[in-house]
Amino acid sequence: MTKIAVIGLGYVGLPLARLFATKYPVVGFDINTSRVNELMCGTDSTLEVSDEVLQSALVKDVNDLNASKGLYCSTNLDDIKDCNFYVITVPTPVDKNNRPDLTPLVKASETVGKVLKKGDIVVYESTVYPGATEEECIPVVERISGLKFNADFFAGYSPERINPGDKEHTVEKIKKVTSGSTPKIGQKVDEIYRSVIVAGTHLAPTIKVAEAAKVIENSQRDINIAFVNELAKIFNRLGINTQDVLDAAATKWNFLKFQPGLVGGHCIGVDPYYLAQKAQEVGYHPEIILAGRRMNDGMGEYVASQVVKCMIRKGVTVKGAKVLILGITFKENCPDVRNTKVVDVISALKEYEANITIYDPWANPVEVAHEYGLETSKLLSGEKYDAIVLAVSHNEFKALDILSLKSSQNSVVYDVKGILVKELVDSKL
Repeated sequence: MTKIAVIGLGYVGLPLARLFATKYPVVGFDINTSRVNELMCGTDSTLEVSDEVLQSALVKDVNDLNASKGLYCSTNLDDIKDCNFYVITVPTPVDKNNRPDLTPLVKASETVGKVLKKGDIVVYESTVYPGATEEECIPVVERISGLKFNADFFAGYSPERINPGDKEHTVEKIKKVTSGSTPKIGQKVDEIYRSVIVAGTHLAPTIKVAEAAKVIENSQRDINIAFVNELAKIFNRLGINTQDVLDAAATKWNFLKFQPGLVGGHCIGVDPYYLAQKAQEVGYHPEIILAGRRMNDGMGEYVASQVVKCMIRKGVTVKGAKVLILGITFKENCPDVRNTKVVDVISALKEYEANITIYDPWANPVEVAHEYGLETSKLLSGEKYDAIVLAVSHNEFKALDILSLKSSQNSVVYDVKGILVKELVDSKL
């Protein structure tokens, strides 16, 4: 019988664990006690799994899993000892110098190594550079477990494709790439995923191919967005509306209509650095990938500079000005604040000594304070502002009475996402 352990119960791990639990006994393991307690009470603060769906999947005792399907969440290592299919879904961030930080992955590998048995399979879903699974993770598992790779235990790689906040493209509806450390194990890994993924699977020939496929998915999007961000800068100087240009160009069947914006989050703003790091290790300097990253990493400061220019043109004193930032999550209609580039806009505006107020009905103020040291609110205070920056296109903002937030007719409205009525906006990206 296949019994699955999912290591890491965040935006990726929980939806996957819940899906596997529709056909298999699953133990979700996480070192965060409050997160596990929350889930066992039937609530997911990431909003990726509805309370109703989560509660229907849960079993209250880990022993109830031995003879049935279902999900049990735990921080106890003993609860995953009798599993035989381990899936690691921990974050893979970069450090302050944009170098890959494999610490969570190494620690998760150590965790699995402590309970691994002969014949078990370890599958990694975390985004990495090609070769990381076999060169960095497996040696850790071998060292801790005392078992030999591809003799006593086996591995696979199936890159996550979760899109936080997307209720249409959920995990089971996105085709899954799979792979294994041997052809036989590849078939086994593929079979298990295929049993729950409605959209089907694609079995890659090797783990390295699967790793590379994942990292270029987001690098490609990053480069395309960087190109459109550069166009936005050019068209701004030419006095041309970027959105009008994109609408016109999109009438051609093969034009890819990417939008300019702030590129953050746990994937697109991070994964290209993993590929770049590996490329440099083998003696190649990736020019296009890093150029795209430089462009996108600089957009927060660019937005802030454009807001300040608008304020100066309208006679608004920047120093001491009251500026409202609408949204701080990395994308719309989602509470995820990981690697949000809105903080770059805020940081740049603070350098001009503006007084910043952040309103976001989706973001958790405690999490934002912990991650960025910023104070946010889920409610508007009723104050009036000298400048309003719409940074995230939450549905709530589309219905907001922007005029009622302006302190005067000269107050600036800057629309990063291009969702507000044109007549209300002084400038946009």
